[in-house]
Amino acid sequence: MQADTKQFEPPLCFVLNGGSGRRDADAARDAIESAMRAAARRYHLFIIEDIDDLTATIQQAVDAAESENGAVVAVGGDGTINAVATAALGRRCCFGAIPQGTFNYFGRSLGIPEDIDAALQDLLHGQVTPVQVGLVNDRVFLVNASVGLYPQLLEDREAFKQRYGRSRFVALWSALVTACGDHRYLNLVLEQGSEQSELRTTTLFIGNNRLQLEQVGVEQAESVTQGQLAAIAVKPVGTLAMLWLAARGALGKLGEAENVTGFSFRSLSVSPRGLLRGNKHRKHRIKVAVDGEVMWLDTPLAFRVAPEPLQLIRQKTNDDTPHAFADNHKDVAA
Repeated sequence: MQADTKQFEPPLCFVLNGGSGRRDADAARDAIESAMRAAARRYHLFIIEDIDDLTATIQQAVDAAESENGAVVAVGGDGTINAVATAALGRRCCFGAIPQGTFNYFGRSLGIPEDIDAALQDLLHGQVTPVQVGLVNDRVFLVNASVGLYPQLLEDREAFKQRYGRSRFVALWSALVTACGDHRYLNLVLEQGSEQSELRTTTLFIGNNRLQLEQVGVEQAESVTQGQLAAIAVKPVGTLAMLWLAARGALGKLGEAENVTGFSFRSLSVSPRGLLRGNKHRKHRIKVAVDGEVMWLDTPLAFRVAPEPLQLIRQKTNDDTPHAFADNHKDVAA
């Protein structure tokens, strides 16, 4: 009976972000090697030593996983998890995650432990579960994507982390400092099918993570479990009102605020107002935050639910009906 179990255990190709801190990376590597030896599980370690090697290292890991009918596993924060998940989704390769970031919304929302030893056991005994993925201009986001104030908040947060260290307290402190600063307003045109509307906002936030949306208290949180994405927009307000909104979000009551509007969708086009009245072929770039990483993308921004889910390995819960790895992986790799 033991032999039958072993044949369904895929080799695991770990992608570890070594640039996030040598001590943390060494501890993560030791934990992985110990857990794999104890489980007698085949595995490979791919270490990202420099950010310039990110894409190449992830590609090597996915190639190895694909060639051995295995799975690629991201070890790091939401940004690292996003990068590895993007490659896995593109190659229809099974995926695992060992969350090691500050907030870890992706892992926490799916019941993946934040403790690395517990997360490794979850992975080793996991089954494949399909997980919804969001896209903005075909860029993958697992947690959220946004324009406006939120990308600025992330840039400020990174600066604070560099100066004061990586913690949730530092992240919240930097958010308050950003909220007290000057806010640019965005004039946007939203299109859903044949319907068009205009929106003036400080930030447009697109969520794909029920836990994060529930924590701030918006009613659209449940929609991301029903094949949709959630849009949250903050109307133009002053500094005091912005701080009050931040406080309401911390208390889980943001959705009750009169200066906040929200809706759910499967596909949404977002353009700066005025672009549609001019040359439609003229490119306009806008700063977008995608799972904690800030980038510039061409408009119109096309937000949508990905046509195929991410095939995530995790332990079964009472709310899940995952398929056994071997049965599901045959379909994924086809």
